[in-house]
Amino acid sequence: MGLCVCGGANMKCTFGAAPCSLMVLPENQAMTSQPIATIMDNKPMVNILPFGMCSSMANPAVAAATSAAMGVLTPQPCIPVTTAPWAPGAPTVMVGNKPALNNSSKLMCAWGGVIDFVSPGQTSIQMP
Repeated sequence: MGLCVCGGANMKCTFGAAPCSLMVLPENQAMTSQPIATIMDNKPMVNILPFGMCSSMANPAVAAATSAAMGVLTPQPCIPVTTAPWAPGAPTVMVGNKPALNNSSKLMCAWGGVIDFVSPGQTSIQMP
């Protein structure tokens, strides 16, 4: 059984230098101490904030800076590019007609990073 994810959950990216918190808008009207997240809480700079510095060579800013530094990896500020929903979520638990988000879900960044949860933001609600 996974844990329900809510606003304030801590996330990390495989190419990010620092963790960040999931921001969930209270539009679904389902709350724990924070709003409960759905698989559609994937908007960059709204739900997904920067992870410090990005070290992915697929990121054009990192590639350009690394090239300018004669091949020495030069991380650049993270700007997440997430276009697909979180997967797989919890399809049997609906919040606002969208599948709820559990702590085993992952989100892909266009620059190759995999975003997942360090902590779900609460520990009392379990879901499949």
